[in-house]
Amino acid sequence: MSAHLTTGLIYVGAAFFEIAGSFAFWGWLRLAKPVWWLIPGTLSLILFAYLLTRIDTEFAGRAFAAYGGVYIAASLVWLKLVEGRTPDRWDAIGAAICLVGAAVIIFAPRGN
Repeated sequence: MSAHLTTGLIYVGAAFFEIAGSFAFWGWLRLAKPVWWLIPGTLSLILFAYLLTRIDTEFAGRAFAAYGGVYIAASLVWLKLVEGRTPDRWDAIGAAICLVGAAVIIFAPRGN
């Protein structure tokens, strides 16, 4: 498996776990879900943090910056698939801009 594909899969997995974990807290606090929702939510957030440490880069800040674009796009997928709301064109345009920014950070040739 190529390094770029591995990086992409790690970012997608991290986004899923961060959004799922955060949504568990959202559900508990905003949707009156039971407090036990925090157990899988916390585990999801731990998996998210672990996955980001698997990114092959020398600097955490660079891994986190590139992840931001993936997170934004994944959040809109969550909006559609889990919350049943279709993102509008502005959501899609914004996510595309963010993914381009993430790609620049991930794929830029570096001498360091």
